[in-house]
Amino acid sequence: MAFDAYDDYEQGERVQQWLRQNGLSIVIGVVIGLVAIFGWQQWRNHQATREMEASNLYQQLQTALAAGKTSEADQLVASLEKDYAKSTYAVLAASDRAQRQVEDKQLDKALASLQWARNHVGDNALKPLIELRTAKVQMAAGKANDALTTLDGVTAKGYEALRQELRGDALVKLGRADDARKAYQAALAAMGEDAPQRAALQLKLDDLAVAGKQGA
Repeated sequence: MAFDAYDDYEQGERVQQWLRQNGLSIVIGVVIGLVAIFGWQQWRNHQATREMEASNLYQQLQTALAAGKTSEADQLVASLEKDYAKSTYAVLAASDRAQRQVEDKQLDKALASLQWARNHVGDNALKPLIELRTAKVQMAAGKANDALTTLDGVTAKGYEALRQELRGDALVKLGRADDARKAYQAALAAMGEDAPQRAALQLKLDDLAVAGKQGA
């Protein structure tokens, strides 16, 4: 029993000695941990607040467009790009503006809007959609080679059929009928049997076959 009491006393002394040597470090570590947790929560709250603000601006943008107030809409897009560049709503606003610019035949401006969206979309699920839309506008602007380069960067699953179809369209514009046929066939292979766009894609293949016979 005496030895047991001595061992307990010695262990207690060692614990107290260890605490004296390391107590300050422990306190500092706890404080740093608490600050980190509090800071992370504050950052998340800040991000949530900014996302809500961006959402409100985007809703105002949709309202302005519905009312035909294009100048107000442009100002709202500019505000989103300037103050909420990391928000998904800013990317959506830039992409929507590009669509309006295409409708107004302002293809260079549309490409600039889409480039902004591409620069700020990150790994967002919108990324492949922005890339595909960019490729379409590039083709409309007579930049089929640029469109092919853009399409080469689209690797997200679920878009292979559309990517290959657009590649085929670009290759047709470049006069590369054989390569276009392969792209269209790859698009058909990637589509479901009941995909509604199969008929339109088959027509593109048929047109290539007719053109090939006429050329022969």
